[in-house]
Amino acid sequence: MATISFSGLGSGLDIGSLVDQLVAAERRPAERTITSSASKINSQLSALGTLKSSYSNLQAALLKLTASIGTPSHSTSVDSNAGFTASAGSSAAAGRYEVEVIALAQSHKLASGAFAEDAAVGSGTLHIGFGDKTLDVAIDADATLEQIARAVNRAAGGSGVTASVVNADDGQHLVFNATGPGSAGALTITTSGGDGGLAALVYDPDNGAATLQEVVAATDARLKVDGFERTATSNAVADLVPGLTLNLTKAKPGETFAVRVARDDGALKSNLQSLVGAFNAANTVLRSVSSYNAETKTASILTGDAMVRGMQQQLRSLVGSNVSELMALGVTIAKDGTLSLDSAKFDSAMAADPDSLNKLFGKEGTLSTRFDALLKGVLDSHSGSLTLRTNGLNKRIDGLSDQMDALNRRMEAVEARYLAQFTAMDTLVAQMQSTSSYLTQQLSALQAKTNK
Repeated sequence: MATISFSGLGSGLDIGSLVDQLVAAERRPAERTITSSASKINSQLSALGTLKSSYSNLQAALLKLTASIGTPSHSTSVDSNAGFTASAGSSAAAGRYEVEVIALAQSHKLASGAFAEDAAVGSGTLHIGFGDKTLDVAIDADATLEQIARAVNRAAGGSGVTASVVNADDGQHLVFNATGPGSAGALTITTSGGDGGLAALVYDPDNGAATLQEVVAATDARLKVDGFERTATSNAVADLVPGLTLNLTKAKPGETFAVRVARDDGALKSNLQSLVGAFNAANTVLRSVSSYNAETKTASILTGDAMVRGMQQQLRSLVGSNVSELMALGVTIAKDGTLSLDSAKFDSAMAADPDSLNKLFGKEGTLSTRFDALLKGVLDSHSGSLTLRTNGLNKRIDGLSDQMDALNRRMEAVEARYLAQFTAMDTLVAQMQSTSSYLTQQLSALQAKTNK
């Protein structure tokens, strides 16, 4: 509210300052009540926000653990110098396999005879076959090997075949490389039209035509697993054993190497530890916002709050109903409700019963389903207890804002009334002073006449 500086002409009072003080005195009790209520509600909203954050972290940790149980991990180990590496997916089965790499898959490579540098080769169309596709490449008249290579690469776009020029002692050679390994990527090259010069770039052995030299034959990978032979067009063999991928790096015919697949519970243990940590953090926040310091007789912002007490009871009941199952997995509960995970005991439990964690925390687990329902009951964006309480407090903040607006309007009216009253008083005083001065003058004049 703006300060009005106005001195009474008749009374000599600082009416503006006096009105400001009277308005401030009248405003103070109501304003103090509104700001005190707003401060308390904002503190409660802050505490609820901290609670929501801790419960959201707990929910995320639960979802991550449940999801990881549904996609189990496996580790692989391979004998040294085996000529292959291995990786396992979630569908792999634990076990040991004996692998022999007989031959690697190789990509087809063809090379032309020697040409003089920048010599014109010929014109027409190259028909390059690979797999079930054929690439037609138009070659202009007087095209050199460099120009033919660029035309092939532009048409292929890196798929199926690439072309390059090698400068050797005897001249330039055009080299065709299949981009796909094994027999599935084998190349055939024929020509049509033009001046006949492209006949030097033909490879069609099935029809008895081959002016290009086969530098590397298109061969498939061959390997044996536990004595059973398999041919593959790629050096990455993914479907020989379910869930197991072998990446072949070197052929070692006659030599057998072991690959071992084992269940890897490291991710599950880490995710369970994260859930334990998130649970403890939520409990810590609940205690913090509702604690009472007996020594200083100081209460926290939500001390005695029924909703918070209910949330604490829910968490205690949740883990308390599955104490035995949790302990079997290495999760223990302290007197203050804090959880802890014994890593060694967890490993032993999973070795003895790999499905034990799934029974408790899997998608249909006895504890995870209750846990999920509890968290949704707190966090649901429409009906969650934290959501409803937060919405209620925000409405109260809006109401206090309306009260403050009403107080401002009321104080403006009070200020106007006081100004009007003091102005009227000042005017009256001025009139009385003027009358008094007139009467004094008249009496002085009358007395002077009498004295003569």
